[in-house]
Amino acid sequence: MSALAHIGGSTSGSAPAAQPTPTKRGKVAYLLLLPGVLWLIVFFVVPLVQLFTVSLQSKFPGYPGYYYRDVNFGNYLTAVVDYWPHFARSLLYAGLATLLAFILAYPLAYAMAFKAGKWRGVMMICVIAPFFTSFILRTIAWRQILSDDGWIASALNALHLLPGGHITETWVAVVAGLTYNFLPFMVLPIYASLERADPKIIEAGGDLYANGLTTFRTVTLPMSMPGVLAGTLLTFIPAAGDYVNAELLGSDISTKMVGNGIESQFFRVVDGYPTAAALSFTLMAAILALVFLYVRKYGTEELL
Repeated sequence: MSALAHIGGSTSGSAPAAQPTPTKRGKVAYLLLLPGVLWLIVFFVVPLVQLFTVSLQSKFPGYPGYYYRDVNFGNYLTAVVDYWPHFARSLLYAGLATLLAFILAYPLAYAMAFKAGKWRGVMMICVIAPFFTSFILRTIAWRQILSDDGWIASALNALHLLPGGHITETWVAVVAGLTYNFLPFMVLPIYASLERADPKIIEAGGDLYANGLTTFRTVTLPMSMPGVLAGTLLTFIPAAGDYVNAELLGSDISTKMVGNGIESQFFRVVDGYPTAAALSFTLMAAILALVFLYVRKYGTEELL
């Protein structure tokens, strides 16, 4: 007993174990992060700072195309006042394209995850295959599909469902092009979430006498929300900044987006660099604000 007490007393009275010092493995992990950090600094942070400084520059009087360093926030006022319709169209078109992509992508991702069987690989190839073709070529091909003598416009005209007589050079063509080009970015994250889901949990909803709609709303959709959130962001953000679809499928003025305004100021206007930079930063700020609100409201931590 005394020996046990002695052992217990020595154990209870011993000093706490010292905290382990950083090991060589921890240093190696930081070294592995270094290339990625340097890449982000050189190719993201530095250009972003340079773009911000350009957005504050002023035109040099009497010398078109020359600027001097200044703190001219009037460029941002010009960007908002002169291009607010472009901002509104960009957010509206991107939102519609994201919604349509979700409506089309979710059934396809669900079928790939639970119903495709041996055809899953073929369906995956069909989703990814458009990436092997140039973005511009895909958009030009879409213009041919929606042309006035194409089968879609002809069928709608025959049914008297096309009041203007054409689809191209309208907002419908722009939204259709955005939806088509960014659809894979919605399909793949949703499929990844559904593919990892346990089918037994979904079947449990039916065992508890829930109908198909209730099971989908309360079980399947919440389980796939990480993919829905990722797919929405991957679709909305590039669609809001796109200018190719509006340039090739839209009209001269009424369907232009912010990307078209940036491209015009950067390449076609002699003194347009500061305005183009201000447009870019304003669009980025608007998208970041919307993304923050979206993630705050529909974040997966509150749904799962």
